[in-house]
Amino acid sequence: MSERPLPADERPVDPTSVHTGDLPDLPTRDRNIPAEAWVEAPEELRRLGDDIGRPLVAYKRRIHGWLLWRAGPATRADARYMAIRADDLTRRLTFRLHPDGSGEGVGADGEHHERFRSWKESLRDHR
Repeated sequence: MSERPLPADERPVDPTSVHTGDLPDLPTRDRNIPAEAWVEAPEELRRLGDDIGRPLVAYKRRIHGWLLWRAGPATRADARYMAIRADDLTRRLTFRLHPDGSGEGVGADGEHHERFRSWKESLRDHR
């Protein structure tokens, strides 16, 4: 019998240094990789949750060349996501998620998105 993955907010923080090429493609289910552990992390990412009181910025997964990070919990609450192109760390997009489930951000398609799902789909569909 396999163990169930820990909920995202219960996973331990793994401070082991990691380079861009070593960030996993799929979500980690046993730990959180903090922005501070990413050697190439831009300062903007490290401060992603400062203004919403969420200092932990954790890696989530790759979406077709984009590295997805989140400041804040996975449940409905104040959270901000940042997607960074793995091959061009200057290309960055953010999505702000509010406690009521509303949100906003410009996607990789250049369009304004109010739904997190459509914002992520823009990452998938526009490189």
